[in-house]
Amino acid sequence: MIFIIPNFAKIFEELNLELPLPTKMLITFSTILKTQWMFIPAVPFGAFVLYKILGKIKKTRLIIDKTKFKLPIFGAIINKSTVSRFSRTLATLTTSGVPILDALTNLKDATGNAAMAQAIQNIYDSIRGGESITKPLRASKICDEMVVNMVEVGEETGELDKMLTKVADNYDDEVDRAVEAMVSLIEPLMIVFLGGSVGFIVIAMFVPLIKLMQGIGGGD
Repeated sequence: MIFIIPNFAKIFEELNLELPLPTKMLITFSTILKTQWMFIPAVPFGAFVLYKILGKIKKTRLIIDKTKFKLPIFGAIINKSTVSRFSRTLATLTTSGVPILDALTNLKDATGNAAMAQAIQNIYDSIRGGESITKPLRASKICDEMVVNMVEVGEETGELDKMLTKVADNYDDEVDRAVEAMVSLIEPLMIVFLGGSVGFIVIAMFVPLIKLMQGIGGGD
């Protein structure tokens, strides 16, 4: 990309060829790679540093973590993994005899997602005020209605820990299936991407040469 294409570009310039748009785009991209290569690793590094800095600010971290749940494809996996971890840990703690308020406090401090931590705090405040778990859980919009209904049934029947375990099991299965489906798609997508990239480069480089040859043949 940074060695061969500039040679073609030099040939095209010497021949004073009128280049099609794909060829111009490819030459421009190659020039940027060759002259500005030092910025290529700087961009993801800078994005990572910015992410870490913003993650330390409470308000921006909450926005970032809420946004994670809305990401295409990955958002559902992150959401279900977070809810599964919350449900299983809460079920384990309450089954072990830990009071639910203490369990929620531990969960809030241990969760890696600010949006989930906020939901846990709301659940804590609700229970402490004599209300149910389901109202703040539904208001958080982190859990879907099926999960909220299962928690509500568990709360009413006194089998909250069992329902939470079922929620965790169901979500773990769904996450596993989603990850397997994504992995199975990676190879064909990579083949399509690489094939398309190579095809674009070949066409962009050889179309001007073909036109030149046709022009020479027509001139004869």
